[in-house]
Amino acid sequence: MRPALAGFVENNRRNNPTENPMNRIHQIDPATSTGKARQLFDGVQRALGFVPNLMRVVGNSPAALEGYLNLSGALGHGVLSTALREQIALTVAEINGCGYCLSAHSLLGGKAGLDPTELTGARRATSANIKSDAALKLARTITLQRGHISDADLQVARSASLSDAEIVEIVEHVALNIFTNYVNNVARTVIDFPEVKPGEPEPVATGSCNVVGQRHD
Repeated sequence: MRPALAGFVENNRRNNPTENPMNRIHQIDPATSTGKARQLFDGVQRALGFVPNLMRVVGNSPAALEGYLNLSGALGHGVLSTALREQIALTVAEINGCGYCLSAHSLLGGKAGLDPTELTGARRATSANIKSDAALKLARTITLQRGHISDADLQVARSASLSDAEIVEIVEHVALNIFTNYVNNVARTVIDFPEVKPGEPEPVATGSCNVVGQRHD
């Protein structure tokens, strides 16, 4: 899947040039990077077959990139399924208006098995699966309320059989996605996935920015 994903993204970069090709924060070229940044980029290249533009921006701080990759990788071995992680990413990205993450997670969400209806629903924090629906609504409330959720909010999540481990990981995924959303919004990262814009009623392409550490369930 990784070589196919890399080829898809590279073709998209060539065939869909952006109208504004300049980031507001410098995008590091992995080929000319050195030291810790080069080591981290090489690891991403081996894992994915390419280095997404988000990571080229975060790579301005090797410490930030290493922290992002480590947390993303660790959560990839957590209790939440790949599909649910992608749904959470779409919920948070829609709230934060992050076109880059909506585009990336729409693609990777499709590859995790989500159909177009599920991708659209995730952006609205809804799912036909009762437990997933509760997880997405909890993620939305955490994002909107900056973590200050009510006792009732937490009880609704637990009533849907979300465990404490799942609730903690939902919080971590919200935090991780807020980080990538905010970096992209500040940098105006050039989108290197089939573009999906915040507020659109339907994803443009099926198939997800926290792309490291994916687990297939």
